[in-house]
Amino acid sequence: MSETTGASYAAAGVDIEAGDRAVELMKEWVKKTQRAEVAGLGGLGGFAGLFDASALKRYERPLLASATDGVGTKVDLARQLGVYDTIGHDLVAMVMDDIVVCGAEPLFMTDYICVGKVHPERVAAIVKGIAEGCVLAGCALVGGETAEHPGLLGPDDFDVAGAGTGVVEADRLLGADRIRTGDAVIAMASSGLHSNGYSLVRHVLFDRANLKLDAQVAEFGRTLGEELLEPTKIYSLDCLALTRTTDVHAYSHITGGGLAANLARVIPDGLHATVDRATWTPAPVFDLVGTTGRVERLELEKTLNMGVGMIAVVPQDSVDAALTTLADRGVEAWVAGEITNRTNDHKTAATLINDYAAG
Repeated sequence: MSETTGASYAAAGVDIEAGDRAVELMKEWVKKTQRAEVAGLGGLGGFAGLFDASALKRYERPLLASATDGVGTKVDLARQLGVYDTIGHDLVAMVMDDIVVCGAEPLFMTDYICVGKVHPERVAAIVKGIAEGCVLAGCALVGGETAEHPGLLGPDDFDVAGAGTGVVEADRLLGADRIRTGDAVIAMASSGLHSNGYSLVRHVLFDRANLKLDAQVAEFGRTLGEELLEPTKIYSLDCLALTRTTDVHAYSHITGGGLAANLARVIPDGLHATVDRATWTPAPVFDLVGTTGRVERLELEKTLNMGVGMIAVVPQDSVDAALTTLADRGVEAWVAGEITNRTNDHKTAATLINDYAAG
């Protein structure tokens, strides 16, 4: 650029027209997520998304629940593979499955997509995945933001984040105060690594073992890249169905920190959860990471979900009904343990984690 040429936003690397094109391409997918509470209220491209809260007449004392999250370094695998329509499922799962833990019904979500350069079709593919995830979670996608950051991100780099809102009846709020000694711990199978621990996974498989994303892995029956990009399972509607048909005391979304740390978040003082690792076998991808990187078992358990994506804590007399409901919905689930009285054995939380990791 010569000194006499005027500066412009486009010359600085921001393409407004490309952003407008991306919005047009994503509209058809966002429309598929509409709920009755958002129909006819503005539209995509406004300054704010709208939701008619007065339509929630079935709630006498509604409590709003909110959460925000991202997908982490898994987005880099999507970039390398050129697959952009699954990462949105991961985003919705990370946000809405946190919300459903307290018993809340997912209502609506917004997203934030940050890119080095706007490629309209690529952005639209990301939003397509988010919209599909919202349908699976039962919520509306009411808006979002696509930000172009030239100079900070490479032309093909991107990141995604999202925020969601749900609602729960005050006297139906789930959590630690409902849990009792003798309650059963029901585990729901994960679809794979989900969206946590990818910094460890990438370090082990790529930096240390020099594996390639297109490598065929017999234990997976597909390529390494396809396995690693498997979308996070969205449990929201399954959990809501479970609360409608059975007496659920608490849920725990198994994300960063693994099963022991996340389950501990919903266990009241004086009680603990005893989990029997012999009740399930983690998928081969977990063994690949552990053996390839010679990762200690406790480190694996603290970092990865090890085959469990969601936990439901229910009274013993609700176990059969809970397992039947989940099976009818196609969710693999099993009794993995129970709630016991800590004062009877004097074990600390750290000891329990070690017990769990040792199987």
